[in-house]
Amino acid sequence: MLQHLPEQGVAYPHRSRDYFIAGFTFFCVGVSLVIDGSASLTMQNILGVIAWIFLLGLLIGENKEVRMQVFIAVAFATAGEHFASIYMEGYTYRFENVPHYVPPGHGMVYLTAVALARSGFFQMYARKIAIFVFITGGLWSLWGISGIPEQGDQVGAFLFVIFVICVLKGRSPLVYLGAFFICTWLEIIGTAAGTWKWASIEPVFDWTQGNPPSGVAAWYCLVDAVAIGFAPKLLMGLQKLNYWYKTTIAN
Repeated sequence: MLQHLPEQGVAYPHRSRDYFIAGFTFFCVGVSLVIDGSASLTMQNILGVIAWIFLLGLLIGENKEVRMQVFIAVAFATAGEHFASIYMEGYTYRFENVPHYVPPGHGMVYLTAVALARSGFFQMYARKIAIFVFITGGLWSLWGISGIPEQGDQVGAFLFVIFVICVLKGRSPLVYLGAFFICTWLEIIGTAAGTWKWASIEPVFDWTQGNPPSGVAAWYCLVDAVAIGFAPKLLMGLQKLNYWYKTTIAN
């Protein structure tokens, strides 16, 4: 079932950059969300400026394809935020907006998932990590639909099933596993700090929804699919445009 994951017992290389990106993002997410839990709108905007600086700094040293993936992920996830939060009201931020740090935050989260996926640790222990995530997420999902918690989580259980399928059948299973850790981290801290709150009833199918939903990392499977799918096409388009421009100027 997990044969498509990297082979065990191989000495995969460790890059300090990958661990720095992950550690730095986990730290920034925790601090910024706790601050925003009680901060003013001005402070929230300042966090946005800082987040953009951090994201651009982290992208230094990445290749063109990863940078393009990050920018696509930012654009797609930001559009999704406005649709799911502002329009659908599936979850709501403190000021009923989409904070300015959210777009670059999505970029940092996506880059962290990529960094974890290519890290020596994730490649070396991919199958054990997958089993841990399946068990942990599965128990969380079962808890949400058990009837024990006051706020049920049918949405989370459904999303977790989608997430498991993506890990087993998708083209970037390690990225999805990395996304599970950083997404779970930010969702637990963000909701606990009161930075945002998920609606108890999902607005489309009227399913119960946890705060946060257990399988929320599944959304990043979609973000990853869009980013990986469109990045090569956009890069090729930019190359053709650059060639056309140079040819036109030369003539």
